Amino acid sequence: MSASASGTATRPASAAAPTRVTRPPLLLTLVHTSAALLAAVSLGVTLWTGLEERGVAVAFGVLIVVGELTRWTGAQVREAAPLGAAGALSYALLGADAGRATQHGVAQVVAVVVAAGLLGSVPHIWRGGGRTLDHLSRRVLSTGFAAVCFQPLYNQGVFTAWGGPAYALLLLALLALTALCDAVLAAALRHSRTRWPFGPLLRDELRALLGIGSAVCATGAVMALAVAVVGLWALPVFCVPLLLTQLSFRRYAAVRATYRQTIASLARATEIAGYTPAGHARRVAALSRAVGRDLGLSGRDLTVLEYAALMHDIGQLSLVDPVPAGATADLPAEEQRRIALLGGAVVRQTGVDGAVAVVVERQADPYRQQPVAARIVRTVNAYEEKARDAGPGGPLTALEELRLATAGDHAPDVVEALARVLARDCLTLPRAG
Repeated sequence: MSASASGTATRPASAAAPTRVTRPPLLLTLVHTSAALLAAVSLGVTLWTGLEERGVAVAFGVLIVVGELTRWTGAQVREAAPLGAAGALSYALLGADAGRATQHGVAQVVAVVVAAGLLGSVPHIWRGGGRTLDHLSRRVLSTGFAAVCFQPLYNQGVFTAWGGPAYALLLLALLALTALCDAVLAAALRHSRTRWPFGPLLRDELRALLGIGSAVCATGAVMALAVAVVGLWALPVFCVPLLLTQLSFRRYAAVRATYRQTIASLARATEIAGYTPAGHARRVAALSRAVGRDLGLSGRDLTVLEYAALMHDIGQLSLVDPVPAGATADLPAEEQRRIALLGGAVVRQTGVDGAVAVVVERQADPYRQQPVAARIVRTVNAYEEKARDAGPGGPLTALEELRLATAGDHAPDVVEALARVLARDCLTLPRAG
């Protein structure tokens, strides 16, 4: 699974365990094969016919290389290399250089993007960072789509009469359509790799277009228009705003990461004090996030779910006598509710988002009265406690107990989502730590 749910399961090492040979999903293979064929054909045609406007091709190639070299591999983001994406799209929609019509076609656009993308990805491949093949496949296919929509018609003179605002709106419309296609492609790739529901993944991708995606489209359009008027000197000028935007996103992500680390440190207070086993909060948070993904949660809802799962046991710090092994799932309903309310009060005092406190407070309520996040935390916490010390058959036994309790204690859809997540991950638990 991807970074957001990678901790949900790990198979314990065992000499007796058979080696499972997993084949890549069909959709993943299809996307990679399509990108490879497009790249090979474009490179072959360009080598056969030669480069048109070599200076322009080299300038945009250098821009894309710089964008790929500055690609962000430290977090899951919508567009890891915005400068490279903007450079590739602007070259695909470039019709003139300082007033002179350009002659490059679709094949040359894709060839330059492929060569520059591969060159800029060398350091990332060397460090083993990120899914470079997915990234390059998306770049090649989305750029090829934009070039096919624009270059043949422009070279035939269809857009000759288009000028001023009409031409600018044309470029923006093509960029918006390309961005939508790229979002669908990105969601399909993630769905193929993780088996998470496609709808929420696509919703996440489309929502992200309002952020860095809109900056990439705007910069691509502006660079294509500016180069058409003043020449290649426009490239470095219009790169600066996008680089500053990328830097701002990195700082924002760093703040978010620090915030999450603070919450995780608060959650470990119950472990340090001996109220809960080591790694319990982390395991519940990872598995809860995976179940939330399976149920279609996305964006802020997943973040609230993860934070609430990390802090779901913090109310135990108010207990005089610790619960044995921190197992609250088998306590009387009133005691569970009291601990949950105490936990919500503690969360509110820490200044964490109030939605997180609500989930912590309501995790012991009857499931029909709970928000979805509270249902997930309750069920996952009960599963982890039941399966933790039950031996090799613990996961199956715990899951069966939860299914038998769906009449009153656990939501059936959450239990079934948990079963699907566990089935994908071979009914194992994440390692403690």
